[in-house]
Amino acid sequence: MENYDVFDEAQRMTGITGLFSIIVVLISIMLVWTLLQEVKWETFFKHPRNAKARMFQVVVAVILGHLFAKFILEYWSFTTMLRSFVE
Repeated sequence: MENYDVFDEAQRMTGITGLFSIIVVLISIMLVWTLLQEVKWETFFKHPRNAKARMFQVVVAVILGHLFAKFILEYWSFTTMLRSFVE
């Protein structure tokens, strides 16, 4: 019976970690999207409000947001590993 409790706890922690990762990625993409609104897109596009320019902005936000989230999640993972090293 004890093995099932450990397995259930591991599953629960995996689920929480996955949910945390999804939330960090989505918040990072929203943050980057907000920051990209300050860019003067007129220098890159003739019509910065048309669909192609907006799609480019979305793709850039997703790419940069994902990279930023990856940095945050890796940093969190490293600090978690260090915590077990110190204990």
